[in-house]
Amino acid sequence: MKKLRKNIYEKRIAIISISSVLLLFLLYNIFSVNIVQGLSKYGSRGEEVRTIQTKLKRWGYYNGSIDGIYGSQTMQAVKYFQRKNGLTVDGIAGNSTLRAMGIYNSTGNSSTSSNSNDVNLLSRLVYGEARGEPYAGQVAVAAVVLNRVKNSNFPNTIAGVIYQSGAFDAVSDGQINLSPNSTAKKAAQDALNGWDPAYGAIYYFNPATATNKWIWSRPYVITIGKHRFCK
Repeated sequence: MKKLRKNIYEKRIAIISISSVLLLFLLYNIFSVNIVQGLSKYGSRGEEVRTIQTKLKRWGYYNGSIDGIYGSQTMQAVKYFQRKNGLTVDGIAGNSTLRAMGIYNSTGNSSTSSNSNDVNLLSRLVYGEARGEPYAGQVAVAAVVLNRVKNSNFPNTIAGVIYQSGAFDAVSDGQINLSPNSTAKKAAQDALNGWDPAYGAIYYFNPATATNKWIWSRPYVITIGKHRFCK
């Protein structure tokens, strides 16, 4: 009888041990999914890849199909985007690259964290494009970005407007990656709060250095500092 009880006890221990191993395996897989979520690379498929392709195509980095398949064309487009924006050029859409595209942030997708990312990206553009300009001129540069977001002729996100191919010199020459000062951050926030010293302008340029004849044909709105704002 004692031997029988011992066998039953040992079997129960074995079952508990197996159950514990299975539970640990399940938890590992759950947390592994959370860890790699937001990491697209060659061979990946899904909505995140489709979003990456859509944004890169809109900004002029990608010419392939929007099929949700992370193939060689998508990888090359990601590398192109990374190279142009001072990121590690590995062809992998990790957290830093996705944040730069306005797709993903490390604290989730709440409106608060999204707004924080918008302020950061917008302030980096202001710093790269207009540091040294009058404060109203810095806010006006940020307002131009927001006016484009509202305009159907431009991408409908702040990241989309800023990273549209050829749209801003600060992106082309890498100054978008400089750390903004407190003035640039405040200017970005003021623009997001609704101040528009550019009065609806969707373009601006420096008349002293502009060589593009087309930009001179745009309807004039206002001049602030060295920048002429137009529609």
